[in-house]
Amino acid sequence: MKQEEIARVCHEVNRAYCEALGDFSQPSWEDAPDWQKESAMLGVELHLPGIAGPEESHVSWLDQKVRDGWKYGPVKDPDKKEHPCCVPFAELPVEQQAKDFIFRAVVHALK
Repeated sequence: MKQEEIARVCHEVNRAYCEALGDFSQPSWEDAPDWQKESAMLGVELHLPGIAGPEESHVSWLDQKVRDGWKYGPVKDPDKKEHPCCVPFAELPVEQQAKDFIFRAVVHALK
């Protein structure tokens, strides 16, 4: 499976998980903005070698967000570049940490 296809599946699995938590803000892969697709692609690239764990996944995601000008905010707001997950992995709620475990598992299942 190609890297972009894996990223699409990871994105859709994450979207379904978010919806199970009551978060319906995630667009489908087809409707996702480029920055969101690029984030998924970078996550896949990180996990393909099989070394990175869930915490490294979050650190990589957070580093990219900070480079792109994002900061902590209580509600995800792409216009303000604010996100409630812009905190260290250990400070994330368990259900948010689970996203990194799930993402890694999907990449490893499809590579």
